[in-house]
Amino acid sequence: MRRLTPLDGGDWRAVAQAVRERFDVDGPALFLGSSTPPREVTDTTAAVIETSGSTGYPKRVVLSEAALRASADATAHALGGDGQWLLALPASYVAGLQVLVRSHVAGLPVVQVDPGFDVEAFAAASARLDAPRRYTALVPAQLARLVEAPEAAARFDAILVGGQALPAALAARARDVGLRVVRTYGSTETATGCLYDGYPVGGTRTRLVDGVLELAGPTLADGYLGDPELTARAFVEEGGVRWYRTGDRARIHDDGRVEVLGRADNVIVSGGINVSLDRVEAVVREMPGLEQAVVVAASSERWGEVPVVVVARATDAAGSRIADDLLPSIRRLLLERIGPAAQPDRIVVLPELPLLTSGKPDRRALAALAAR
Repeated sequence: MRRLTPLDGGDWRAVAQAVRERFDVDGPALFLGSSTPPREVTDTTAAVIETSGSTGYPKRVVLSEAALRASADATAHALGGDGQWLLALPASYVAGLQVLVRSHVAGLPVVQVDPGFDVEAFAAASARLDAPRRYTALVPAQLARLVEAPEAAARFDAILVGGQALPAALAARARDVGLRVVRTYGSTETATGCLYDGYPVGGTRTRLVDGVLELAGPTLADGYLGDPELTARAFVEEGGVRWYRTGDRARIHDDGRVEVLGRADNVIVSGGINVSLDRVEAVVREMPGLEQAVVVAASSERWGEVPVVVVARATDAAGSRIADDLLPSIRRLLLERIGPAAQPDRIVVLPELPLLTSGKPDRRALAALAAR
């Protein structure tokens, strides 16, 4: 058995040191989470990460050293070689931890910037990168700040963007201003991104089962700490291959590119019609100024459930717009693109969106706000 050491994910230096000790001298495994973990885990465990619980209760994902290394190697191969990384995400988040792992595997020092994300601080930190190849990993909300000041990220050979769906309009704006964006898909259970711009990396295999994406490969987690039933539901072995059930609906194209369509369980029934909130959100985010909008469900006496759009200071290219002016345009667009049941009941405008520590929107908090 191996000792499990709780760490403060906000102290990235402590996490980086723990990564070095685990990888170089067979030290204790890392625990990144707020709950009280057991003292020991299996010898193969390198890290246990408590997930954010954006759509359910937190889970404690067990990752081996082999999975973390395989993910780091896959990223280096996909991007054309090892490089120096700028850490702009919390180290308690799997994408942040992997920045530290990649840096350690590459033997290059990591540069850190506050995840709170000030563009000027980001630019100053990026100026300290001195390796021939330079990378960083962001969530879409951070990228949205950078497209307004693209010179702050001009030195990067690649900017990985993941953690949540990247709006097509935001991706296009980033590329138009010269940012080298790579859209990633993955989760803690896959040791962060395993699809880059839709294509599998690092030996990742894909398949659809009843329209839901399943993944196999060397980066898969061992399971969930202390929860064999949940592990058995999420991971299944067939023909000697271990598959992870993502819970995401997807389409796999003839060339192998995976198009993720949204959560299989993020569906409401409005007036007897099934409506994917992820699909509604993707359409809403195409509108200028609504790239960071979030769509949640609210109860309705008439329809059962209805979509509600939540935005932070709704704006478009012309400036501020009040919710009442935006709602008719959004409803018309959704009527054309999806159908009448997809039309939102209302828009809720907040000073800012509540976020999880990972940088993702706190959807449960937003749903509670929308209900009020």
